[in-house]
Amino acid sequence: MSTAAAETEGLPTPQRYWVLACVLCGVALMSLDGAIANIALPTMARDLGASNAGTVWVVNIYQLGSVICLLPAAALGEILGLKRVYATGLIIFTLSSLACALSPTLPILIVARFAQGMGCACIAAIGPAVVRGIYPRHLLGSGLAMIALCVAGGGALGPTIASLILSVATWPWLFLVNVPIGIVAVPLFLTLARPNQPRPRPFDYVATLLSAAALGLLLIGVDTLGTGSRPLAIGEMAAGLACGALLVWHQSGRANAMLPLDLLKIPLMSLSLATATCAYTAQILAYVSLPFLFETVMHRTQTETGFLVTPWPAMIFIAAPLAGRLIRRYPAALLSSIGLTCLATGLLLLATMPAAPSDWNIAWRMALCGIGFGSYQTPNNTTVMTAGPVARSGAAGGMLAVARTLGWCIGSALVPLIFSVTQDNATIRCLELGAGVAALGAIFSVSRYSARRQPPT
Repeated sequence: MSTAAAETEGLPTPQRYWVLACVLCGVALMSLDGAIANIALPTMARDLGASNAGTVWVVNIYQLGSVICLLPAAALGEILGLKRVYATGLIIFTLSSLACALSPTLPILIVARFAQGMGCACIAAIGPAVVRGIYPRHLLGSGLAMIALCVAGGGALGPTIASLILSVATWPWLFLVNVPIGIVAVPLFLTLARPNQPRPRPFDYVATLLSAAALGLLLIGVDTLGTGSRPLAIGEMAAGLACGALLVWHQSGRANAMLPLDLLKIPLMSLSLATATCAYTAQILAYVSLPFLFETVMHRTQTETGFLVTPWPAMIFIAAPLAGRLIRRYPAALLSSIGLTCLATGLLLLATMPAAPSDWNIAWRMALCGIGFGSYQTPNNTTVMTAGPVARSGAAGGMLAVARTLGWCIGSALVPLIFSVTQDNATIRCLELGAGVAALGAIFSVSRYSARRQPPT
């Protein structure tokens, strides 16, 4: 059997599930560590003798390390092989988690968190490509649905898990819990995962610097917009866009470029990535603004707000696997369009709630948003991962992670902008804009009916 045919057939069932478990361990840890440290920042500042402002970089540097390494990690997955790069990312993540727990000072902790972000980038970019290689084509939606669950669950449960750990242990245990999982997952993955055919070529260091500058400056600009000077934030984001333009110019006409322009020329791929960007933008517009609505306007407590937000990720746990099954019978474009229409409807219903709604009135609206997002996510991710050739799965996974990050950056930038220019009902304006962006994503999704996949090679 040829390499391409073998990768299309996937692994035998017992072996497939063990490899999937290793991938899901990495994705779950990656998602948890993106949200778990926030709760412990005041304790870290006190124990390490650092300022609150400085300690915030424990969170920011993790995101920065992940963002700037996404495209290089995807490129290395093709050059060196998916198995090798994913395992390396999991090893880096595990060792840096140990370094975080043992850090005696804030600067050392920040360096360790940056390394953890680098490992996160390898996991985020290569994980979906590994899943494509171990599943038969007709079952791929089920595997990608599990990744969607881990991403949603990790982000939603991170603060709760952090609170439980901190109730019985000190903050280093937030990172130490990763170590035994990594120790088990790494050798298991190396033993059972099948190596794919690498595509050796020179690594593009110029593209690496440009992609790091583009995505990094955009992320820093978004953070500055929310906490610092608006002119400085605009300058940082403008510089990031300029570096992005230089990256496109540098990569144009190159074979196997780090920025996969060849994949972006496939209509099904580009429309699916645009759909993903819209969906994640709408999600963050809601996630960031809703706590202000619940706590400031409706006077709910922080604990009550946590429970009110829960129906959204809870419904993703139900909708994503169901969508993974439905994709075997119905077009992904249809399922994603219906999902994003539900998301837009749910956001509009949240924006038009009564002044003093009951918890039930809030909860069922949040649940509708979760059903919509979960119904969109698995079919869309499956389309991204199968729209191009099998040999370009690493690049496709990297672009999926970039679309998610770009959507989060856009949404995070829009919230403080809306709050600064809107005196009244700013949270309502955020939800209305989120509904509009989700509807735009539904339009991108339904337009894929006329697009065609690239034949696997």
